[in-house]
Amino acid sequence: MKKLFLFLIVLFVLTGCATKYQSTGLTGGYSETQLGENIFQVSFRGNAYTSSEKAVDFTLLRSAELAMENGFNYFEIVESGSHNKMSSYTTPTRSYTTGSVYGTGNYAYGSATTTTRGGQTYLMSKPRANNTIVCYKDKPQTNNIVYEARFVANSIKTKYGIEE
Repeated sequence: MKKLFLFLIVLFVLTGCATKYQSTGLTGGYSETQLGENIFQVSFRGNAYTSSEKAVDFTLLRSAELAMENGFNYFEIVESGSHNKMSSYTTPTRSYTTGSVYGTGNYAYGSATTTTRGGQTYLMSKPRANNTIVCYKDKPQTNNIVYEARFVANSIKTKYGIEE
């Protein structure tokens, strides 16, 4: 288990990039659950390199795409939330000792030096965001904010340079 965790940490360090806009995978992504004919729960999980703003934006983007994929032009967010999942990782500690001894007659003299490396703790904050949306074919008359799905999708894709 420790080897797997260390491998994953090394993988994240080597890739060094935020979670991309993608379906849920090893480094995070979006997922959705249909709760009714026009009601969906949409979630996004980011890795430690993903900002909270990006997680919220990608949840909104997936909400817009999901509305369009199901033949709807508008959607309303009836519930939303976001938080950060905190975790930590401490690197292994290793000690190295070097020394020298020399002798004269019945006496021996020596010295040794021990160097310890590792033991650093890294904190990781992984953003999470979710929306529960209600989708509409025509713009409803309501006092709540109703989003135009195509406009939202184009706006967020432009912001992050996401191509079709």
